[in-house]
Amino acid sequence: MNKKRPVNLDIGTIALPITSYVSILHRVSGVALFGAVAVFLWLLDTSLSSEEGFNAIRETMGSPICQLIVWAALAGLAYHVVAGVRHLIMDFGVGETLEGGRLGAKIVLVVAVVLILLAGVWVWV
Repeated sequence: MNKKRPVNLDIGTIALPITSYVSILHRVSGVALFGAVAVFLWLLDTSLSSEEGFNAIRETMGSPICQLIVWAALAGLAYHVVAGVRHLIMDFGVGETLEGGRLGAKIVLVVAVVLILLAGVWVWV
């Protein structure tokens, strides 16, 4: 028997590399975007159904809660796109090494944070 097998596989105690966090966040942002698309399609349908529906959506979208939801959806979209571009670049064979993967993950996080901050400025200013 192999005595070096891990005994405790609690994910909270395992130190994951940065590439794992970037990959997990990419999947989470994709799932969140799936839900956000459903909400935004409902809003679009309501706004196009009648003039009253349009005015109701217009008033609702002015509230801080709705602005926060729109910003969260834009943040998820920005992160998902940046991480997706990283995966496309890796499909061409760039950044497949351990150090290249780490650098790519750091670049994804920095670019995504900048885009998320710009989305916040766009939504609230």
